[in-house]
Amino acid sequence: MKIQIINGPNLNLLGKREPGIYGSSSFGDYLEELKAKYPELDIDYYQSNIEGELIDKMHEVGFSADGIVLNAGAYTHTSVALHDCIRAISTPVIEVHISNVHQREQFRHHSMISSACRGVICGFGLDSYRLAVEAIKAGL
Repeated sequence: MKIQIINGPNLNLLGKREPGIYGSSSFGDYLEELKAKYPELDIDYYQSNIEGELIDKMHEVGFSADGIVLNAGAYTHTSVALHDCIRAISTPVIEVHISNVHQREQFRHHSMISSACRGVICGFGLDSYRLAVEAIKAGL
């Protein structure tokens, strides 16, 4: 089973960026733990701060991967283009957020991509990614 994790803008700064909200672990460290927990899965990782590159990556894997775990970062709240991309591919996408976006600023309460995704997981720290992987494994 192949799972693609895609992180959007500023998530390359995990471990440094607002640790009170996002924690003090880098995504690279967490990814190694995730891969060790699921050695039977082929888990690939991609991160970009550029909206079009996120779309290009989803086009690349969106007809062959078994699932995509997407943390679109701030693009979650603004991108009709990501919404349309998710609708255009056949691979199921699970939207994840490290923080509980509904406890944060008002503008973070609305997602432009949720309605195109298979499901949404937020507020469980980096463990949100594991929960998404479990959902994909279960075929949800």
